[in-house]
Amino acid sequence: MDEFDRDLEFEWDKGNVDKNWKKHKVVNKESEEIFFDARAMRRSDIRHSKKEERWLLLGKTKVNKKLAVVFTKRKSKIRIISARPMNKKEKLAYEKQKISTNT
Repeated sequence: MDEFDRDLEFEWDKGNVDKNWKKHKVVNKESEEIFFDARAMRRSDIRHSKKEERWLLLGKTKVNKKLAVVFTKRKSKIRIISARPMNKKEKLAYEKQKISTNT
């Protein structure tokens, strides 16, 4: 994924630091790993971008766990809002995109 600098800095809201684990069993490090997935897919999250621009990133971790991460950029840092396993529709989109980039 070319649009992200390889020296990314992540910022976590203290109030939400354990939210993704409690809700979805996703640890923060896994959420960060998908930003380095060369085949990650990013799209605008228009519905949730009222106060600030948000994006949805679909990608996989080093151990091939497929995640959907909602994030925003604040200055030069990535602030992860939510991370969860991909749903069925997201998995299909990710796999379809992955196949088309291989051909």
